[in-house]
Amino acid sequence: MQSAVAAAQGSIPSHLNRVYANRGNSVLLDLLDNRYTRVLDVGCGAGDNAALIKARSQSCEVFGITHSSAEAAIANAHLTKCWVADVEGDVPCDLASQTFDALIFSHVLEHLRNPATVLARFTKLLSQGGQVIVAVPNILSWRMRLQFLRGDFQYQSEGPLDDTHLRFFTYQTADKCLLSEAADLKLTHKVGDGNVPLGVFRRHILPQKVRAQIDVWGCRHWPNLFGGQVLIRAIKE
Repeated sequence: MQSAVAAAQGSIPSHLNRVYANRGNSVLLDLLDNRYTRVLDVGCGAGDNAALIKARSQSCEVFGITHSSAEAAIANAHLTKCWVADVEGDVPCDLASQTFDALIFSHVLEHLRNPATVLARFTKLLSQGGQVIVAVPNILSWRMRLQFLRGDFQYQSEGPLDDTHLRFFTYQTADKCLLSEAADLKLTHKVGDGNVPLGVFRRHILPQKVRAQIDVWGCRHWPNLFGGQVLIRAIKE
């Protein structure tokens, strides 16, 4: 999941110059098959996903687009090219002429007014048989349910209640909402990724391997409860 680590510079609105930096979303990237050679990371942040992809495949070209010039300045170290543009506006002309094997939307669609429209528009850049992978936060994960039960719905600078989030998704609604305008995409994979609350057992008793097995089991059977993020993979037919 992404975390905001920078704010405004000069007269630029803070949400346009915020930098999202993390270790990348390796669980989401695991959904990519081995056929990709040209990838576009939509909402690329500081290029952390690109860095992970390059570590896995040196022959893969990774491109990015972000609304933040501050992010682009950092992400360029990992990208073949980075466009600075509003993803809800017109696709830049030199980007519109490109074709990609894979598109990544990792914790970006929840920031948009019309996420399904944006996803459908960028799908036009995808080659036949290409893949789209998406990650969005699950607003009904167990952590959020506990927070809501306490009567706490305060926007924050990061996480599911990031103060720039405009849309909220659950495991049940994410694919239906996000793929609704992309008629040429076929859903092939949807999973919840997160953890089961184990308290002291997680910290001091259970081995890491056992904890991981319990988390996988919980997310498989109750993804809308234990999945902190919803992961989606779709193929362009």
